[in-house]
Amino acid sequence: MRARYTQVSAAVLAAALLASGCGGDGGGDGTEVEVFSWWTGGGEEAGLDALIERFEEDHPDVEFVNAAVAGGSGTNAQAVLEGRLQSQDPPDSFQGHAGAELQDYIEAGYLQPLDDFFDEQGLQEAMPDQLTEQITYEGSVYSVPVNVHRSNVLWSNPGVLEEAGIEESPETLDELIDALETVEQETDAIPMAVGAQWTVDHLLESVLLGSLGTDAYNELWEPGADWDTPEVTEALESFEQIMEYTQEESAAEDWQEASRRVSEGEAAFNVMGDWAAGYFDEVGATAGEDYDWAPSPGTDGTYMWLSDSFTLPEGAPNEDAARSWLELVSSAEGQDLFNPVKGSIPARDDTDPAAYEDSAYLSEALAEWQDEPELAGSFWHGVTVGNRWKNDVDTAVGLYLGDGDLGTLQESLHEAAQAE
Repeated sequence: MRARYTQVSAAVLAAALLASGCGGDGGGDGTEVEVFSWWTGGGEEAGLDALIERFEEDHPDVEFVNAAVAGGSGTNAQAVLEGRLQSQDPPDSFQGHAGAELQDYIEAGYLQPLDDFFDEQGLQEAMPDQLTEQITYEGSVYSVPVNVHRSNVLWSNPGVLEEAGIEESPETLDELIDALETVEQETDAIPMAVGAQWTVDHLLESVLLGSLGTDAYNELWEPGADWDTPEVTEALESFEQIMEYTQEESAAEDWQEASRRVSEGEAAFNVMGDWAAGYFDEVGATAGEDYDWAPSPGTDGTYMWLSDSFTLPEGAPNEDAARSWLELVSSAEGQDLFNPVKGSIPARDDTDPAAYEDSAYLSEALAEWQDEPELAGSFWHGVTVGNRWKNDVDTAVGLYLGDGDLGTLQESLHEAAQAE
């Protein structure tokens, strides 16, 4: 067996980012707009660049300040952002995942409600009811979704699978574990590529969904949910088996490196959201040759979803310019510029399907979303739980990666649910 994943703490990096984080000049004269995100690589950076280019064309007198912070699927950026908000130094708009992730900011009074903006732009009619319901908190909307992502995707390298004699993508967790063992025995490739610790949290949620099923998975994220069950134990045991086939050096890498390993044939599999499709397109990888995809094992028919969105902070120095930014990202034109590049589908129902035809993955994902699949919210990407619960899970996973104690992991996950 390959050596298990080894942990490298991100605490020092996050602390350094928090200490060094600073905003724009805050002049408040409306001649700039500072937008804060964690889109710094792959298709997500390219998608942001496409929006910035259009914004600058439409608003040549407004300087766009790209305040993106790299690393940790937003973990590092959120640490910097929290420091700025507490210091009353907000950006003009910041990225967040739609759903429970934003509740802490709302309750702290950091965000302006956007009900008037939604009415002005006709967004209640343009977006699916299930999406606007998810981003509504105590009767008001506080963010503007730019996309919908699927979290539960198993990416694979066709050449590696052919070399290993694996004819089809595994459909169950047992089949996946068998395939990982076969890759280990028959090839020199890494069976399952992972990256920094957050990618392991991301893998965990797909394993839980694949083992428990949609309803039981969703119930796990209700406050006080019972994680101390044989079914959860079985799911975690599958997770542990899968982790035995990951590479040792992965903790120093982010998701792009894990995806690259798949497309270049260094790894057989990777579980990652469909933003990987944008990355593969950006690096020139060819669907069906360099990479392929399927629902993560055990999750066919379920869309584990998340949505990126943008906000309007209280005290935004350049509120008019920020609203102009929100108009772009919420528009059909803006979403059709952004999503085909990022590797996601639009939050609006009235965008142009032809914009997604060049991507085999996106055209398939859009059709499946429109067929109204079962839905499971991504915990790591902010749909089902707030930051405290998410951080408790991340801490438990980090300790597990250090000591390998599966029983303690399950106990810690149970305690995290009881604390809510």
